[in-house]
Amino acid sequence: MRADERETTAQVTVVGIGADGWDGLSPAAQRAVGQADVLRGSDRQLGLVPDDVPAERVPWPSPMGPALATLPAAHAGRRIVVLASGDPMLSGVGTSLVRLHGAGAVHVLPHPSSVSLACARLGWAVEETAVVTVVGRALELVTPHVTPGRRLVVLGSDGGTPAQVAALCARLGYGASRISALAQLGGPVERVLTGSAAGWPHGVVDPLVVTAVQVLADPGTVPLPTVPGLPDAAFEDDGQLTKREVRAVTLAHLGPLPGQLLWDVGAGAGSIGIEWMRAHPSCRAVAVESHPERAARIARNAAQLGVPGLQVVEGRAPDALAGLPAPDAAFVGGGATTPELLETCWAALPAGGRLVANAVTVESEAVLAGWFARVGGELVRIGVDRARPVGSFTGWRPAMPVTIFSVVR
Repeated sequence: MRADERETTAQVTVVGIGADGWDGLSPAAQRAVGQADVLRGSDRQLGLVPDDVPAERVPWPSPMGPALATLPAAHAGRRIVVLASGDPMLSGVGTSLVRLHGAGAVHVLPHPSSVSLACARLGWAVEETAVVTVVGRALELVTPHVTPGRRLVVLGSDGGTPAQVAALCARLGYGASRISALAQLGGPVERVLTGSAAGWPHGVVDPLVVTAVQVLADPGTVPLPTVPGLPDAAFEDDGQLTKREVRAVTLAHLGPLPGQLLWDVGAGAGSIGIEWMRAHPSCRAVAVESHPERAARIARNAAQLGVPGLQVVEGRAPDALAGLPAPDAAFVGGGATTPELLETCWAALPAGGRLVANAVTVESEAVLAGWFARVGGELVRIGVDRARPVGSFTGWRPAMPVTIFSVVR
């Protein structure tokens, strides 16, 4: 469908508008607003439209989700224009409307986004800048992106975001990072505030702000990569932790892919699910753990390591798996001898789904060998030796070998 055809058939037109207001709109955007019967937007956005535009102005209620779902029906037969900040398809209302009503029902006229404007002011290449939104989300989502030399633009809900991002960077060992709070971008009162993360001198600033971070590590800070195999010390644990080398191999067999969901069954410290989610921002995981203290610990580890969206289910598998969304991959870190556990995980997987199970006991290893004989896949045993003091010398101390069974359905 051509753009002009979509414009005439769309139920809703979404117009991006910046801090420069009416004068910053393209002729096509001004024409769409001028021909509207109904304008929807925030009070601030509606106030940017000249008084001589005759459309009825209806501000969004709070919460606005139900109003978005019923928008076309609520104004049936009328030309609806929704005002959005900047680019409506960048963490904006345009994305929500397309998801609810389909691309054919929504015609979008974007304005330069706050990300583009921020990068233009700072001289940063947009494609080399990571964009993280914490609008209505946990600030810890920024954590995996805080690595030396990285450039970030953080989209927040209010004027407190720059100070919160600065405090997070300092807490992670990146207090030397340069922070810029860019407010009212493109408007007549545009302002840029700068400082270091550790010495951020500004409190709450203008609510129409984006936060830019040039990440710089403090002396002695050891970066945490997003590839599998974080140091064991990165996790709070009570001994129930898949160790670093085994964890890296296990995740290689699980094969995290963007947008996919993992069941981490018998999660212990949650390390497998956490590293699965750190592989890509869209990866999702459910950690199933029967011990209440461990379940609470998993949530703490997830927040500390930047994946606060990890879902923790407290309960004993396989019963606790009932009703969970179907996974793309399932990992059983312990309890392979539990009746029906592997069967339940296997049955839940779609074609192409991956099942991985680890064993350290002879009994569990026998179960995995039976599955290998039945459905194929791979059966691997890993042994890890660590250097330890032997008197005044150094020797090798072997850890218990781990058998890894993996198979694609």
